[in-house]
Amino acid sequence: FTGKNLRGKKAKMMADKQQHQSYPLAPSNGYARSDQEAGSELSNELRRKKRMKYLAYGVAFVVFQTAIIMIFALTVMKVKTPKFRVRSATFGTFNVPANGTSFNINMIAEVGVKNPNFGQYKYDDSAIAFFYRDVPIGSASVSKAKAKLKSTRKFNVTVDLSFNNLLGNDITTGILPLTSQSTLKGKVELMKVMKKKKSTQMNCTMEINTSTQKLQNVTCK
Repeated sequence: FTGKNLRGKKAKMMADKQQHQSYPLAPSNGYARSDQEAGSELSNELRRKKRMKYLAYGVAFVVFQTAIIMIFALTVMKVKTPKFRVRSATFGTFNVPANGTSFNINMIAEVGVKNPNFGQYKYDDSAIAFFYRDVPIGSASVSKAKAKLKSTRKFNVTVDLSFNNLLGNDITTGILPLTSQSTLKGKVELMKVMKKKKSTQMNCTMEINTSTQKLQNVTCK
């Protein structure tokens, strides 16, 4: 029986050993678990910071795009009124008797259409009326054309000015006060896709010096 007892005892010890090996060893303390939790929290914090950084980049990009659109709308896409005015003049026939009460003058006036827009300005046929002390004394035709973007189109118009009842003071001073008025209708074409109607008014005052036969003191509103 002794041998049988020894074998039974040995078998029981081996079974107990295998049973203990089948169970994992519990950590001797909480350090391993704490390190794992800390690592997980650090990873979450890094992801949160990365999301916040991407969000900040997105907001900055939207603000930048909005600013660009606003600047574009307020500058490039804003349609301004062109300016239409008399710039200077020369004379052909210049018949102003020294002691007379009438005049007959052929004037070649240089006029300009200033286009301040970022698109060409196409205008229609028109006319410029000239006045001596609010009395019509002549008219010049303006043919349709276009002024390029951010530029001034200059051209000449010819007009015959005549009047038969000069005021005595104007005869004495040798200064003939004139005004010119006109309306130019057209369209501003932006980016070749958008067209907007725009009219401009001419309202100029000027003087003809009969002694020097020159146009002077040209002022346009």
